[in-house]
Amino acid sequence: MRGRLKFLGPGMITSAAVVGSGELLTATTLGARVGFILLWLVLVSTFLKVWVQIELGRWAISTGKVAVTGYNEVPPKIAGRGWMAWLVLLMFVQFLTSQAGVISASAFAFSSLMPFGDDPYSVQSIGIWVAILVAIAIAIHLANRYTIVEGVSTILVVLVTAFAVTVVFLIQGTEFSWNLADVSDGMRFQIAAGSMGVALSMFGLTGVGAGEVTAYTYWCVEKGYAAWAGENDGTEAWAERARGWVSVMKLDAWVAWVIYTISTMAFYILGAAVLHPQGLVPEGDEVMRTISSIFDSAVGRWGGIIFLIGAGIGLFKTIIANVPSLGRQVANTLAVFGAFDWSDRAQRDRWMRIIMIVLPIVWGVFGTVISSPLALVILAGILNAVFLMGVAISTVYLSRNQTDPAVRDGRAFEVMLWVSAASIVAVGLVGLYNLF
Repeated sequence: MRGRLKFLGPGMITSAAVVGSGELLTATTLGARVGFILLWLVLVSTFLKVWVQIELGRWAISTGKVAVTGYNEVPPKIAGRGWMAWLVLLMFVQFLTSQAGVISASAFAFSSLMPFGDDPYSVQSIGIWVAILVAIAIAIHLANRYTIVEGVSTILVVLVTAFAVTVVFLIQGTEFSWNLADVSDGMRFQIAAGSMGVALSMFGLTGVGAGEVTAYTYWCVEKGYAAWAGENDGTEAWAERARGWVSVMKLDAWVAWVIYTISTMAFYILGAAVLHPQGLVPEGDEVMRTISSIFDSAVGRWGGIIFLIGAGIGLFKTIIANVPSLGRQVANTLAVFGAFDWSDRAQRDRWMRIIMIVLPIVWGVFGTVISSPLALVILAGILNAVFLMGVAISTVYLSRNQTDPAVRDGRAFEVMLWVSAASIVAVGLVGLYNLF
């Protein structure tokens, strides 16, 4: 175990992408809508998705490939490319809208604390803060080194997780205090009448998403799990090495699961304890403004300041993790469509550096100028549901057809993988039906 712990890391980058935007904005809002009753679903939704993540990580170690390369090999082919490769191309729209929203929300938090001008919510102040955050993101990732991404992500994940737990306990002793009976009520596996739509949203929005599951393969390869296992030569020695690194990868994924589940539950409790009793269901940036003002009155001005600082860092952390994560996915997709040879490391690094400069700039401009265009938001929601279903289906296909049987787990894991994939597809289909 001590040896395995030395080589953890990819899960911290995954946690950095998960803990922040989805949890701070969506989990808090969902708690505000229905109270404690769906707390159990946070645990279930994060738990079910991690099995697909682990299996795709196992495939990456077994084959040495990364996700989009594998997606391109999933039939049927359309115009010479795998159908999932075309879907990833479309997902760039979803990435644009989601990350633009995250970076503008982070700027909103920092502008509330230190505005440029008289109005902290003016386009000028928000725009300047967006520019600052974009510059920081680019500066961090110019070197394009895995060790930098892992180190920064680990520090920020620890800080934001500690922040999430702290704010939940800050409300104890105020009129918004919660107790173990509230938590117990939330773990009774019940769904209130009329809250099925919220439950489906929670399953889709909490835990690892399609982007994080896809990105995890890149970090497993860059960390060295696949390289240390070596090329599959069919020998028992390779199988033993590969099984060893798969066990390290599984521990890494479960440690990350514990971290982002704790953070998600903390933010959900915050919404259920503070906002739900008052009938407040704020959306987007209003979540931060509302909770900050409540902390001002219930805890004191310092409580509101702590919340805004933590919220800003938590949201920006998602950008820090997603610039290299999505940068790799974009570059890999362009390579699949013939822009360059992915196996040429020099070309790959050059393309990724350019993309990691362009992405935060585009997100920043989009987040500042355009305020949640309805058509793009609806399109992003459709693509996200379809992409997550596609990732689940592709993972099962790649596992059965490309992962070496020598590194697979037993029947129990296979059952959980099928349950995980089936749950993701079922929720995605119901979500699409409700959307239309």
